[in-house]
Amino acid sequence: MIDERTEEAAALYALDLLEGAERSAFESSLAANRELRRLVDRLRETSAQVSLLAPPAEPSAFLRERIMADIADRSPTSADHVVPFVLPAWSGWAAAACLLLATGYFAIANFNTRSQFDTLRESERLTRIEAQNTANLLEAERLISSKQIDTLKAAQADLADLRTRLDIQRADALAQIADLQQKNALADLKIASLASLAGNSPQAQAIAVWNPKTQEGVLTVAKLPALAADKDYQLWVIDPAYPNPVDGGVFQVDPATGDARVAFKPGKDVKFAAKFAVSLERKGGVPKAQGPILLLSD
Repeated sequence: MIDERTEEAAALYALDLLEGAERSAFESSLAANRELRRLVDRLRETSAQVSLLAPPAEPSAFLRERIMADIADRSPTSADHVVPFVLPAWSGWAAAACLLLATGYFAIANFNTRSQFDTLRESERLTRIEAQNTANLLEAERLISSKQIDTLKAAQADLADLRTRLDIQRADALAQIADLQQKNALADLKIASLASLAGNSPQAQAIAVWNPKTQEGVLTVAKLPALAADKDYQLWVIDPAYPNPVDGGVFQVDPATGDARVAFKPGKDVKFAAKFAVSLERKGGVPKAQGPILLLSD
């Protein structure tokens, strides 16, 4: 059974209006369908017969006389007298031609409508594809952005770890520098031991630590006799650059133990501390040693 769409295609094919892929597809169907071939043959035959009717034909003399007589017989008073009208012999072919032309017209209109529908459907398909491509692009950009964020976070974590390691290394370096500075400072220090020269305090002793860079020192004494209220012990720094020992200040000791720890700074710039000495002087000290020397370094 031939469906409506195939009939429309057959009418277009019979009128040579099919082209391209549709013509090739129809001819493939035509080769495999005997009924379809018969339909095409009938349509072509009708088309050929219609083409013969295209030029207008001059009516015969007999037909002209008959038509004129029929017109003359008709009068206003003979309304009940009806002369039957005989269709010419070619009227059947004209009707068939009209049918074929109408079929062709509607087939063409349907073909155009179908083509427009196919165009709209293809446009919709392309729009869906474009929308999907846009969605894929946005998703790819989102994934790339997410990956870049993860990469930045990882880089920040690496930087934080590197900063921590650098801080530790810096602290170690500072500690090493401080240790070296301390060692250098200790290497520059002069440490002198003072022995007792007094007969009444043979066990008395002292140690002087001198820093020539800062011109400061610390004196630690032990087992010196307690002093009277009007007396002080006075420290002296012996520098060959000066004719007299340089004053290092006065101090007192603990009356019970005879111990003392005194930070001192000479009144003059000491170039070279050759020796240290402790003398017994009047209260407040003197600018030049006057009393006995109780302690003296080597």
